[in-house]
Amino acid sequence: MAAGWAVDLFLGEQTREHGDIEIGIPDASFPEVRRHFPGYVFDAAGSGRIWEDAPPEALAAVHQTWLRDPATGLYLLDVFREPHDGDVWICRRDERIRLPYGEIIHHDHDGIPYLAPELVLLFKAKHARDKDRRDFDATVPHLTRAQRETLAELLARVHPGHPWLEDL
Repeated sequence: MAAGWAVDLFLGEQTREHGDIEIGIPDASFPEVRRHFPGYVFDAAGSGRIWEDAPPEALAAVHQTWLRDPATGLYLLDVFREPHDGDVWICRRDERIRLPYGEIIHHDHDGIPYLAPELVLLFKAKHARDKDRRDFDATVPHLTRAQRETLAELLARVHPGHPWLEDL
């Protein structure tokens, strides 16, 4: 799980309404995910555009992929296809940031995997919408000192001068 649901899994409770379900996967795993949804369509999304039933060149151009039910036209899942080098995640916003998946994937008490909260907040910092600030405020008090330091270091690198840095 990624984004807001990852925050909730970290906190152990649903803290707000969510408009969708987002997951992050290594880009090379996308064919496997696609096989699990026969009869559905994957649209690529990015730069204000949607490529329906995305051809390979559209998938290569963006990281976000939406699972759509062709019968209803409803989107059911948002899949972030993340760059990686084997078992090492590469941050799409700064490829110098590379971390082993074993360190950034956490699990809740039911075994549901979710992205480390400090990385979720790093991605939320780009737009810092009201819901992102609420997620930040709800999460930071529960981060370990090391997680707060990691978030501060990553924010300073990816979003220099970000207002959240003062709160860390």
